Amino acid sequence: MRSIGELARASGLTVSALRFYDSAGVLVPALVDPVTGYRWYTDEQVAPARLVAGLRRVGMPVAEIAAAVRAEPAAVHRLLDAHLRRLEDGFADARRELCRIRALISPEEPVMATRLVLSRIELTQAIDAVRFAVGTDPELPVLTGVLFDVTPDGVRLVATDRHRLALARAGAGRADGPAVRVVAPAGFVDEVRALLDTGAGVTPEAHLTVDRTAVSVSVAGRVVTATPLPYDFPDYQRLLRVAAGDAPAYRIPVDAAALRSALRRPDAPTVALEHDGAPVAVVVLGVDDSGWLRLLEPGEAAPGGALRVGVNGDYLLDALDAAGESQLMLELDGPIAPLAVRRPGDDDAFSILMPIRL
Repeated sequence: MRSIGELARASGLTVSALRFYDSAGVLVPALVDPVTGYRWYTDEQVAPARLVAGLRRVGMPVAEIAAAVRAEPAAVHRLLDAHLRRLEDGFADARRELCRIRALISPEEPVMATRLVLSRIELTQAIDAVRFAVGTDPELPVLTGVLFDVTPDGVRLVATDRHRLALARAGAGRADGPAVRVVAPAGFVDEVRALLDTGAGVTPEAHLTVDRTAVSVSVAGRVVTATPLPYDFPDYQRLLRVAAGDAPAYRIPVDAAALRSALRRPDAPTVALEHDGAPVAVVVLGVDDSGWLRLLEPGEAAPGGALRVGVNGDYLLDALDAAGESQLMLELDGPIAPLAVRRPGDDDAFSILMPIRL
């Protein structure tokens, strides 16, 4: 048996850290002396303690450290991959925030614009994939636009009204300038969408120029320009990081046309509920033991007692229409977990709907 001090020296953890991980249930001593309260550990606990020390140094959350200590190697690798993605996202966010801070400190410095050459078709598809989720609440003006999250390899468009979130991406053929993010007014986005239509058959390219003071898109010599909204867009990455790297409980291929038709039928089964003070026609989705999706009647239990999820029927239709594919993928985890609508094989375009508790 090893004392707590001996395990501390062997693992690289401090004595106080070992006491903390004991109280958190992460690394519990093999024996605690009932008289003195001294903690004793076995030799077999040295390796888990070293694992905890390493995960602690890279900032992994305590709950995930606890899971890693008890998991099989393959599951630990998934946790490491997910945490690495979080760190990379956080680093990108920090770089953008530091750029913004530098601009606040030295506003007299010249503004550097970022210029991207995008596929006109990809930008059109990206706008169509997110426009439905733009907010209209005047008390939340930051949500009344579309985030243009620009990096050297393309632009990610993000929109949310708090109840749903939509993301899509257009890759850059050519790029020049630093990463930048701005919130473009919805009216500007609509003008850009119309401009992209006029470019059909004329040019395959759209030119995006973004800095802190302006955002513009040009197609075949015609330009649409706007001043970004003066707000910091919410950290949409937080929702995407939840259970990152873990497969959803259900990943269900869906015939989008058939589901749209079923949802639009006059006799489509719905549950009338009140949500945020307004009446909502809630569609109840059921997943049976075989993993097949179906619309449930009001009060009907899911087949075999499996998953049963309520979602705003109009929002689900919007998401299906915006995806623009005949075959889609629905990802569900539980009755109060977000529901994702994805295009098969496309990790850059999807929407997330918040469920409604039944």
